[in-house]
Amino acid sequence: MKENNFIYESNLVIEGETKWIAPSNIALVKYWGKKSIQLPKNPSISFTLSNCVTETSVIYTPKKRKKEFVDYDFFFEGKTIEEFDKKIQLFFKRIYQYVPWIKNYSFIINSNNSFPHSSGIASSASSMASLSLCLMDIERILFPEMELDYFNNKASFLSRLGSGSASRSIKGPICIWGSSLSFKNSNDYYATEFGENIHNVFKSYKDTILIIDDKKKKVSSSKGHDLMKNNPFSKQRINQSNNNIDLLISILKSGDLDSFIKIVELEALTLHALMMTSNPSYILINPETLSVINKIIDYRESTKTPICFTLDAGPNIHLLYPESFSSEVLDFINSELINYCKEGKFILDKVGRGAKKI
Repeated sequence: MKENNFIYESNLVIEGETKWIAPSNIALVKYWGKKSIQLPKNPSISFTLSNCVTETSVIYTPKKRKKEFVDYDFFFEGKTIEEFDKKIQLFFKRIYQYVPWIKNYSFIINSNNSFPHSSGIASSASSMASLSLCLMDIERILFPEMELDYFNNKASFLSRLGSGSASRSIKGPICIWGSSLSFKNSNDYYATEFGENIHNVFKSYKDTILIIDDKKKKVSSSKGHDLMKNNPFSKQRINQSNNNIDLLISILKSGDLDSFIKIVELEALTLHALMMTSNPSYILINPETLSVINKIIDYRESTKTPICFTLDAGPNIHLLYPESFSSEVLDFINSELINYCKEGKFILDKVGRGAKKI
């Protein structure tokens, strides 16, 4: 795959509005560390979520402010937020060579989340994916011969330049990003939908996000990725992730829940171990996180209920379980875990099919 395959240029100027919803995702095998700008050191695989989404609308008109590099106004939930605006500005700089036609436009971008920001859900993934899909929707009008696979692949490609994990938020229910010998169509530039005979149990898997802490992270994911450059376990981590991808691909076909649980929890703990062994080291989980993890393990062992946990780069817990166990798991959450959640908050989600136009 060559990057220049994704370059279209047009001097045609149109106007209109487009709106897309894109979901967040939760990685089962984690991406941690970069080779270069937004290219992963190791492959990752994720569940696409369903209810935790970002809705983004883009109004596009002929360019008004000629001096601007890319002329846009960005609003998150009706407000201008400097931190977010800087991310959008960097995103436009990175994608400019692949969508050079944007120089002819002014954009008004409105973005809203269905979930609280800083709730431990990858909001950058859903937000960058939904914005990229809006831009691709405009490009599809400029180039009507565009094929659907190209549209989705380039949307993932552009999303990656805003947030690596965003590349996995275009399609569903399961996506792979990063080159892996275990999956022939995988590559570092965009995510690929894993559609090879997924076992039925994983097509409706549940993810309940336990909000342990809703404060902003002390160390950003970008900083964490940078610290992997000198992590003494970096090479072993690349080997481990490739092995786990290989195992997980087989598990997703067979429905072996015991093996699924082992790999998913190992990946979550490895992610945070890598943070602790960075220089400088840092810890993003807290005592409540560990208490909940122990509760989950004890409950699983005593009841034989196939639940497991995973973590993003933060203290909040994604509780994963088959749909058929929803009732008993919700009882467990309400009786044993809710007191560890910030203000009793948790979010019910499930595996989804990917982004959609609205």
